[in-house]
Amino acid sequence: MAANPPVHPTPTRPTIYDVAERAGVSKSLVSLVLRGAPHVSAGRRQAVLSAIDELGYRPSRAASALASQRTRSVGVLIDDFRNPWFVELLTGLRSVLDPAGYTVSVADFQLEAASGRNPVDGFLAQHADALVLAAEPDPSLLRDVGAPVVVAGVRELGPGTLPAADVVAGDDECGGELATRHLLGLGRERIGHLSGRGGPAAHRRRGYEKAMREAGLAPLVTGAAGGTTEQDGYAAALALLAERPDVSAIVAANDVMAVGALAALRERGLAVPAEVAVVGYDNSPLAAYRYLDLTTVDPRSREIGAEAARTLLTRLENPDAPRRRALLEPSLVIRASTRTA
Repeated sequence: MAANPPVHPTPTRPTIYDVAERAGVSKSLVSLVLRGAPHVSAGRRQAVLSAIDELGYRPSRAASALASQRTRSVGVLIDDFRNPWFVELLTGLRSVLDPAGYTVSVADFQLEAASGRNPVDGFLAQHADALVLAAEPDPSLLRDVGAPVVVAGVRELGPGTLPAADVVAGDDECGGELATRHLLGLGRERIGHLSGRGGPAAHRRRGYEKAMREAGLAPLVTGAAGGTTEQDGYAAALALLAERPDVSAIVAANDVMAVGALAALRERGLAVPAEVAVVGYDNSPLAAYRYLDLTTVDPRSREIGAEAARTLLTRLENPDAPRRRALLEPSLVIRASTRTA
């Protein structure tokens, strides 16, 4: 008769008490570290994190939610998955929220709206602790939110919309001016601007117009009533070239529109940057591709995301803190699309 195979006991899953014992601290201090509480010394925090790593401890989210009345989840609403600037923003958000024990869920406003769904309601139905808005949804979708909100990458949502929300964004007007002054410094004077709907595009347009007027030049804007996709950039560039065939430079409202402009210029047989220099906006991963090598404004999207996450955690710990509004100063990343030498 064959012997029965040996039975190996199932490894016991480590508990919060095991973590506390390994780190030499109390269970309550482990809980504070898991919640991302700010008032824990660096030494004790590191001891807890090391114990978690050594033991392979994974906290039970269901138990944590019951104990703290929080789900440790954050909903992020973006405007359009096709615009790659969100990659850096989300990276910055997660660099802060992941270590604090929060999960991040992302919804595309345009995609959800096309399906007749309100993504804000979806996040609230999942009992998200807070929301990050990196979009400009219809104000009607934001009524009775009832959760802390941080607006990231957008300076405002419109009159009377979430007036108490914290805001962390780039200074888009400064960025539009920065891009235009760069081209003026290269001796380009016939500079057109491809714009579009929405707050960020409007602020960038104002910066462009300010720089042009201060240089004694008339602004030339196309596409202000349209969208900000690659196709919109292509159409706006063709309209610009039809109106001003002698244009010597283009400032686009974002990198995706700049790609559309590059396609239009290629169709017209115009060399970049020898005949027409092009500047984008967002310093998205797209702009750094060697084939494009696009000069662009860097709004510091990753830093905006990280700062928005820190602001959100502070708001969760102190709901009555004064409203915060932070604008980060952009910089210019010069690449081949404006470099003539």
